[in-house]
Amino acid sequence: MTRHLPALIIVIPLLAALFTAGSGWINQKAPFRIAVAALFLSFICAVLMLIQVVTTGIAMEYRMAGWAGPMGIVYIIDHLSALVLVVITAVSTLNLVAQKKSIRTEFNDKEGAFNALYILFTAGLIGMTATGDAFNLYVLLEIVSLSGYALIGLGNSRAPLASLNYLFLGTIGATFYLLGVGYLYIATGTLNMAELAIIIPQNMESGLILFAFIICLTGLFVKMAMFPVHGWLPEAYSQATSVSAGLIAPLTTKVTVYIMIRICMTVFTPEYTFGHLDISGFIVLLAIVTIVFGSLSALAQKNVKKMLTYIIIAEVGYMVGGFFLGNRLGISGAILHIINDAAMTLALFLAAGIFIWKTGGESRSDLKGLFAKMPFTMAGFVLAGLSVVGVPPTCGFFSKWYLISGGIQAGNFLFVAALIFSSLVNAVLFFRLFEIAFFEPFADADSHGSSHGSHTHVGALTIKEAPLGMLIPFLIASLTLIVLGLYSGTIVTNIIQFAIPTGVI
Repeated sequence: MTRHLPALIIVIPLLAALFTAGSGWINQKAPFRIAVAALFLSFICAVLMLIQVVTTGIAMEYRMAGWAGPMGIVYIIDHLSALVLVVITAVSTLNLVAQKKSIRTEFNDKEGAFNALYILFTAGLIGMTATGDAFNLYVLLEIVSLSGYALIGLGNSRAPLASLNYLFLGTIGATFYLLGVGYLYIATGTLNMAELAIIIPQNMESGLILFAFIICLTGLFVKMAMFPVHGWLPEAYSQATSVSAGLIAPLTTKVTVYIMIRICMTVFTPEYTFGHLDISGFIVLLAIVTIVFGSLSALAQKNVKKMLTYIIIAEVGYMVGGFFLGNRLGISGAILHIINDAAMTLALFLAAGIFIWKTGGESRSDLKGLFAKMPFTMAGFVLAGLSVVGVPPTCGFFSKWYLISGGIQAGNFLFVAALIFSSLVNAVLFFRLFEIAFFEPFADADSHGSSHGSHTHVGALTIKEAPLGMLIPFLIASLTLIVLGLYSGTIVTNIIQFAIPTGVI
């Protein structure tokens, strides 16, 4: 049974998506239940695979339908992919559970279709992470993209236009990647990642391989919203429904960064990426610009969700820049930040979803008085904000520590300065929100939309917390930021270090 886990983790959600789409005609509650069960089973599979890989130290290889590579599709579960699979399945499951009431309110008779798209999106990410075939990665990337366009398009009145913009740029990014894969096949005669890693170091002077690398990387930069090809992300994420944003925002850019790391290290190899090519300095500079641009753009926003989207862009710069520092500290920080940023973004978007549910608005001014009205929600939001700023013992501090250490070791003090600048800007952003929520006069309880949740009277003060179904998953996500912080050393020592080739210093 254990040897089939790499197949089960993607087959379960794919089959569940099929049943979910039609189950709503029979029972209105069935789509949600099927989706949660399928995602939770995938999470269990991911945890079991991570335990096996860490315990044995040997990567799992699974040949789909028994066909060996390069003709067949092979799934490879090693330290890095197993860790990312746990993150994907955990985030998607927790977000879906937390947003149950929002799904019922926002989709009503479309629950079956929505849950099917939600599961397909997650299944695509799982496949992208596990596959050992460069073309199969493109197919799964398209599954993720198409379901993502639909999920975003189900948002508010401006969502379809935002989704169309995302579709145009996303198609360009995917096409670039596909062209790169085509050139790789012309140059090497294979699309199996393990075979490519053997052939490419023997043909480092090939112009076709160089062109394939540049084209693939360009396509991935579009998909992860690196500056200056970031334009699709702020509108797409801010116009999406709370539940869609809570899935797409924490995972899409992070998994794309993972794919970049996977391709650079296990397809083109570190020798080619950092040794033969001389582009690391340029990409780190591009990452610095992305960090500064994202941070300053976030500072200019009054809409909370829009502010969070620009923070995501800045975080992409953290991870890309850290990886292309080319040293073990920087790469460790980039990989650790994939995990930490997924958790932080999930907590922040769950908090934003609760704010919208309770107040009906997305502006900073809608947070007035929420510390008194929603103390537990705001406590979780403070934890998430402090983690983004980088305050210990939250996880954000530790990944930034590795990134800054990597920058110092590489002698790239401009990257270090950009990280510190971004952290200071984040401090201004979040402490401004805390100030509004704590000090400014209470907004009228009925001034924004509906007032959901239970009421608890304490003297003259009325506490109106979020429903427990929203609050408990959100608090779990927030407390996870401390747990990840406390176990950062364990994660790096026992998992991430094994994901970095021994030749990287």
